[in-house]
Amino acid sequence: MNLAEKHLAELYQNQKGITWQCDITNRIYMKFGDTLTAFKIQDFLNFRRKVNKVDIHEMIFNLSDDYDFELIEAPQNGFSSQLTLCEIVQLRDLLDGTKFSLHVTSMLFEVLGEGAFA
Repeated sequence: MNLAEKHLAELYQNQKGITWQCDITNRIYMKFGDTLTAFKIQDFLNFRRKVNKVDIHEMIFNLSDDYDFELIEAPQNGFSSQLTLCEIVQLRDLLDGTKFSLHVTSMLFEVLGEGAFA
């Protein structure tokens, strides 16, 4: 990442990844495994919805090899990976934690105003 660290605010982190918000580019940066991806806010929300649509129940109980992995893609952002059930659960946690952090930050700005964070 070539951005100065002072412009990046960590949003959420788990064992498999971390997300930051950049004040300069107004993007969400996600490092998941070895992949670093930048999302516009709307692209991030769309990607999160796509990941949450994966049928975890089917992956757990279907014994077919076709359900061992799920291809998760966000081609406009350069993310494409075949993920196992555990990796999908970890990615969901990362995305949900990030969305929660964005929501809380947004509420704080709304209630306290920008001056409270200066």
